[in-house]
Amino acid sequence: MITANQIKPDMPVVCSLDGQFAVVDHMEGPSTIKLKKDANGQHHYIPLNWVTSTDNNEVKVDRPGDQAMQQWATTAVVSTGAVV
Repeated sequence: MITANQIKPDMPVVCSLDGQFAVVDHMEGPSTIKLKKDANGQHHYIPLNWVTSTDNNEVKVDRPGDQAMQQWATTAVVSTGAVV
């Protein structure tokens, strides 16, 4: 099981097809990863439970990059259910 302390700022986020689609900004609470701003200046958020490994100093997720980008959030939902 992946834990929040394994996720570090500036780690590349790599999809299940081994393509990088984002970079970690930081952890937002215990279960949400905030990603660095994209080309449009927008932060995105993915849940920690998408992460399958943190090998090679990268965050690998369980889905293709296109799918991940369709499903990521533009606001963080922390474990209490509150939107920040």
